[in-house]
Amino acid sequence: MTNRIRTERRREALSKTRIVEAAIELLDRAGEDALTFRALAAHLATGSGAIYWHVADKNDLLAAAADHIIAGVMADAVRGSSPQDVIRTMALGFFDTIHAHPWVGGQLSRSPWQYAVVRMLEGVGRQVQALGVPEHTQFNAATALMSFILGLAGQYAAGARHFPRDADRTETRKAFLGAVAAKWLQLDPAEHPFVRQVAKVLPEHDDREQFLAGIDLILAGIERIR
Repeated sequence: MTNRIRTERRREALSKTRIVEAAIELLDRAGEDALTFRALAAHLATGSGAIYWHVADKNDLLAAAADHIIAGVMADAVRGSSPQDVIRTMALGFFDTIHAHPWVGGQLSRSPWQYAVVRMLEGVGRQVQALGVPEHTQFNAATALMSFILGLAGQYAAGARHFPRDADRTETRKAFLGAVAAKWLQLDPAEHPFVRQVAKVLPEHDDREQFLAGIDLILAGIERIR
């Protein structure tokens, strides 16, 4: 009886929320490859079995961690503003979150049916409804926004592999894009006039500004179908 009581107390103390928050700390510090149940157990000063009581496997843990992060973004969305402003706030919240936690981008793009994505779709969809978009076009409007946001997630997940976590990301990014731009400028002017033109702005462009411009273009399209 005593052993059972002690076991139940350990399970209560080691909640799923605590496990997820600890996993996020490991993911932010060392990346997805460093997240193992052994490392997590050591971080929590417990056994792996206690963690398995709350999460089935690493995929389950990653999904829970991503949802924890996304839930925070949704909670911080502006209340009482116009639907367009709420969508922009949510979108920039997603951008800043994926920038701060590149592993979230990988998780969101890897499994589009997980609850974090459903949570995002619900938040975006409600604002599309609030815009007065006809019901038969609401799905297309909401998923256009979602596709753009999740495309960013995949882009950042891929970019994280190019930029070491301990590097100066700003300078590393600038150098990487500068090298890409140099290759673009070597392309045939007759076959690639546009790519050569944008190569000049590629190394210095602001990702956040570019992302919001894309959201505004989609919102402008949605306005037309109202």
